[in-house]
Amino acid sequence: MDKKVKLLFGIHMHQPADNFKEAVDEAVEKCYKPFFQTVKKFPFFKFSLHCSGWLLEQIRKHHEEVFDDIQALNRRGSIEFFTAGFYEPVLCAIPERDRKAQINQLNKVITKYFEQTPKGLWLTERVWEDGIVSGLSECGISYVMVDDYHFKASGFDEEMLDGYSFTENNGEKISLFPISRTLRYALPFKEVEAALEAVRNSAGNGGAAIVFDDAEKFGLWPQTHEWVYEKGWLEAFLHALEKDKNIESLHFGEYYASEKAKGLVYLDNVSYEEMGEWSMKAQDALKLEAIKTEVSKTYLDADKFVKGAFWKNFFVKYEESNRLHKRMIELSKHQVDTKKYLDALYRLQTNDVFWHGIFGGLYLPNLRDNAYSYLCECENIRYHKVKHRIEAADTDMDGYDEIKMVTKHFIVRFDSRQGGQMVEFLQRDSKFNYQNTMTRREEAYHQALLKEAPTTAQESRKEIATIHTLKTEADSSIREALYFDWYVKNSFIDHISDSSLTLENFRKCRFKEYGDFADQPFGYTVDDTKLTFRRDGGIYEDKTYETSVAKSYICDAETIHFSVELATKSPKHYLYGLEFNQHYADLGHVLLNGERLSEERTFEGIRDFSLWDGYTRKEIIFTLDHPFTLLAVPLCTVSKSEKGFDLMVQGVSFILLFPFSEYLNLQGSLEVKDV
Repeated sequence: MDKKVKLLFGIHMHQPADNFKEAVDEAVEKCYKPFFQTVKKFPFFKFSLHCSGWLLEQIRKHHEEVFDDIQALNRRGSIEFFTAGFYEPVLCAIPERDRKAQINQLNKVITKYFEQTPKGLWLTERVWEDGIVSGLSECGISYVMVDDYHFKASGFDEEMLDGYSFTENNGEKISLFPISRTLRYALPFKEVEAALEAVRNSAGNGGAAIVFDDAEKFGLWPQTHEWVYEKGWLEAFLHALEKDKNIESLHFGEYYASEKAKGLVYLDNVSYEEMGEWSMKAQDALKLEAIKTEVSKTYLDADKFVKGAFWKNFFVKYEESNRLHKRMIELSKHQVDTKKYLDALYRLQTNDVFWHGIFGGLYLPNLRDNAYSYLCECENIRYHKVKHRIEAADTDMDGYDEIKMVTKHFIVRFDSRQGGQMVEFLQRDSKFNYQNTMTRREEAYHQALLKEAPTTAQESRKEIATIHTLKTEADSSIREALYFDWYVKNSFIDHISDSSLTLENFRKCRFKEYGDFADQPFGYTVDDTKLTFRRDGGIYEDKTYETSVAKSYICDAETIHFSVELATKSPKHYLYGLEFNQHYADLGHVLLNGERLSEERTFEGIRDFSLWDGYTRKEIIFTLDHPFTLLAVPLCTVSKSEKGFDLMVQGVSFILLFPFSEYLNLQGSLEVKDV
């Protein structure tokens, strides 16, 4: 006689720390609240729940009805709680002591409010490295959720996927449950009978059908609220499940206690399949897709042999992600053992801001603003007695030093690998980073915008699209904004150009560049309070002309004094451009010389200009000893989210243009005032 299929069902709830209130409220009303209201009607249904700590606290404090439903379901025995890092970090990307501290913090909350001690762990973004095993064991974890792709990519066959397996690291053992990709794409998107058939087919005789995925699929993703609740998919699915005598609803803990492991496995460092593609550079991701398509024509198990990159490659793909991550590592190494410091550090470790796939992630300015606010909170505690300090270290771990200058009112960092440019400009009182910009990079999904928009087929009435298959369109304004930068959008960038450096070409990043200073390393020296960068490079035309650029910075309490000295053996006339890129929380409340900055601007023959920021209530004043032409354009990126393509304002790019021949010496200042 055939044995029953054991359905192991779990949902994962998460919102980034300090996300917008309206975003959390929408998720509660459209997704979390109706989900728990629906499953309360079905006492037979057992499921597992992971909710990140910050979101759980928000629900407890501001959505008492939902919290009461969760507690009622828990008392009834419906829920098995899973743990993770409190603020939902990618565990292998943070130091072990922080990893254990965050897990234990969430464990305490679950025990306090639900009287459970979690044995299962939701692995954030399913990013697996076996180096986390010992720390998980110390936190009392018995089993961890990964994807079936982890097993396939590590060479294992289908028969290993309908149960749990053991793995170990240096003798520390833990169990792994593989989430079915088929079920991730079936629930709740397929019609009820097709979804149930997928459950039956995903398990062998008496095996487990394993699904544990984002709760937001059940109401928050596009089209899902109508499908799941208004059209009744979830209620119909649970009714059908209750009637199906060949499927049994169990908790993971029940299955783990009653069934034997499949055996011993060792997994590659990997996440789910889509993440491997997202972490690759655009052209490589497109090539990977083509290779997979070709290989799958011959081999059904192509996943074993054709793989994407690892999650940590986001630190290579995005300079902005790596900076934040390595600053977090620095702050963890120099921990101040106070509750305020540690809470800010753990919030900084929230995963969303460090990567980008089909959600906004790193491209969302508010997430980066929050991250830098936490970072600055830590730095303010660390340097609370420091009035002036200069530190040099390879914080970014790229082989070149970054130099940090700490004053009473701000912290600035300059990168010797990237042209001696400013890469961080923290205002300590407002905890805001004016250098929190994003470079416009090519993404694989941009190919859809570069081609003619496809005709969208009529949607099936029997299922809805997932966010991976949902057809998205973009209006002309988004297509027209699709430009890519060949250098990172820092500040104090040195350009040597000519009349091609117009306002339009500056916006499009399509002007001529004769020098090799915008994206190349500079040497540096520190003399007491003065930081100097220098590069002996060249101007490249019909032949190479020896050219040097030296830049110096001196910081006092409110002002950065700077100088630029440029000398070349070329006899020709050029334009020297000194480029700045600055981030503001709301560009609509920024004035450039008293004018709104929502449009492109040109000012000629000026020696100074100012930006007034309504968010931080600061005025930033630039003063030079030479007249210049100022070009200013909004800095916008085109990124993709679960709702489609987004034109995101990341800040403002402006460049100061100075004509020169053979030699140029500039003196200037950047002053920040309260207004």
